[in-house]
Amino acid sequence: MPIPAPTAAARPDPLAPVLTIDGPGGSGKGTVARLVAERLGWHLLDSGALYRAVGLLALERGIALDDHQALAALALTLPVSFHAAPEGVSVHLEGRPRDADLRTEATGAAASAVAAVPAVRQALLARQRAFRQLPGLVADGRDMGTVVFPDAPYKVYLTASAEERARRRHKQLMGKGVATTITALLEEIQARDARDMGRSIAPLRPADDALCIDSTGMSVGQVVQAVLDHVALHGSQQG
Repeated sequence: MPIPAPTAAARPDPLAPVLTIDGPGGSGKGTVARLVAERLGWHLLDSGALYRAVGLLALERGIALDDHQALAALALTLPVSFHAAPEGVSVHLEGRPRDADLRTEATGAAASAVAAVPAVRQALLARQRAFRQLPGLVADGRDMGTVVFPDAPYKVYLTASAEERARRRHKQLMGKGVATTITALLEEIQARDARDMGRSIAPLRPADDALCIDSTGMSVGQVVQAVLDHVALHGSQQG
């Protein structure tokens, strides 16, 4: 499946249907979005990867997370590209894969901070919308259905309890040999939720017309099927 060039110069196709999957960190929306995109044969946008890329490079280049002007300049010239990979999409920065670095807790915290900067969000808006190409797009993020693609015909808000998300993240990190505690992860998740929901621009919330799914106690397969059923139902109603 081809991946549209994520540049502000690319033009979105207004005829391409969009499924947005928003929700807090650790809700499983990334995995669900990838699997749904594979089942539908649609393109995939991991919008969080763009903010993580800005956050990671800011940390590496010594840019203060409260230097809004420098962060916006970085976002405008972000040297990021997306490449097909066995598990969906690999994110490259400055020409080399950085997937592992983009998934650290430090990068996640930096991403949450830069995502609250209005100028950064504006700089990345056109790049995200450029992913809207036929046959369709599955867009994963925190404001896909409320800000980036408000006219999307299919919207899902995926969540889970903070405790469940902490347990999932702990299991994931332990599998990678990273030592941490559920208590520490729970505190980080709760702090990130507060930042994402409390920011003045594009706060994390369900779109008014989104299907809300609480994945606590659900398997990935069950969530994927619920999303596919939602698309099928609304697709038949619109047809």
